[in-house]
Amino acid sequence: MKIAIRKLGNSHAVIIPKPLLAEIGAKAGDRVDMTVQGGKIFIAPIKKRPRQGWAEDSKAVAAAGNGRLVWPEFGNEADEDLKW
Repeated sequence: MKIAIRKLGNSHAVIIPKPLLAEIGAKAGDRVDMTVQGGKIFIAPIKKRPRQGWAEDSKAVAAAGNGRLVWPEFGNEADEDLKW
């Protein structure tokens, strides 16, 4: 596939077709790693670690007061007796 390099402000840009992004598992807005090796530009998606950001998200949920059970009627019978 041949694509033209375009001027974008003080930089230059290449439009990457959606099928090519899908092939590397990336989409618009994702962060990628761009390197040059042997005169070629390589673009690779940055892999997130599993559960990355969960701690911050759970703190935000607790601070908003949304930490209650979604279906409280499905709790265990002895939940009230638990000591934390």
